[in-house]
Amino acid sequence: MPGTSHLVGFFRVVSLSVVIITFNEAANIARCLQAVGDVADDVLVVDSFSTDNTVEICRQHGARVIQHGFAGYVEQKNYATAQAKFDHVLQLDADEVLTDELRQSIRTTKQNWQHAAYSLARLTNYCGHWVRHGGWYPDRKLRLYDRRLGSWTGLLLHERYEVATGQTTGQLAGDALHYSYHSIAQHVSQLNKFTSITAQELALRGKTNVGLFHLLLKPLWKFVYGYFFRLGLLDGFAGLCIAGISAWGVFLKFAKLKTRTESAEA
Repeated sequence: MPGTSHLVGFFRVVSLSVVIITFNEAANIARCLQAVGDVADDVLVVDSFSTDNTVEICRQHGARVIQHGFAGYVEQKNYATAQAKFDHVLQLDADEVLTDELRQSIRTTKQNWQHAAYSLARLTNYCGHWVRHGGWYPDRKLRLYDRRLGSWTGLLLHERYEVATGQTTGQLAGDALHYSYHSIAQHVSQLNKFTSITAQELALRGKTNVGLFHLLLKPLWKFVYGYFFRLGLLDGFAGLCIAGISAWGVFLKFAKLKTRTESAEA
């Protein structure tokens, strides 16, 4: 796209689109948009027909809004990326907030773009506690990218951005603050939803054999690995909740896959 970058001295300076997909994110989106600051030359929100006032809040903060039916995380993020004004894109979730250090790192990268994509670290707030252990930090994700050199991939869940073969990636300094779950009940509710989707995804991949190894040992290992080996215990009660609920999620995922497989065979 013309005008997405220009040369200043020996450096390639790029223009940047910040892209966010939303559905009923009124509780989060203002905080996210306010923290974007001056790193964006274009802010686009692709909304899946929210029933709260998400769209109004986005427009109040100067974002362009496009409404588009949700067809899956991969499809929605690729669609949103394609609607950006500029080829260089920062994709954020509505519950993420850029810190000062991360904003400065993005500004610096815009002044001297060198890779196909850049990863950022996420620091998660769980029920009011910042989680730094248990495998939840730094939780690096490729989020800043040249859309001509990669795309969002995956099946139903666990979408990820992948660069084309032969392309390189870099790392941004600073954290994105991730306001994940405000209550245990929200975590459990989301887990129930996501384990159903994950079971469906496993079935699509042809992984249908479920035994005691999956239902007992894998959940146990999930807890032990996160709580002890990845030091989740250092996050106190939050770390215990995360380890326990994560282990329960592994059990649910395989239990749902087993019942799904048996129903299909009946």
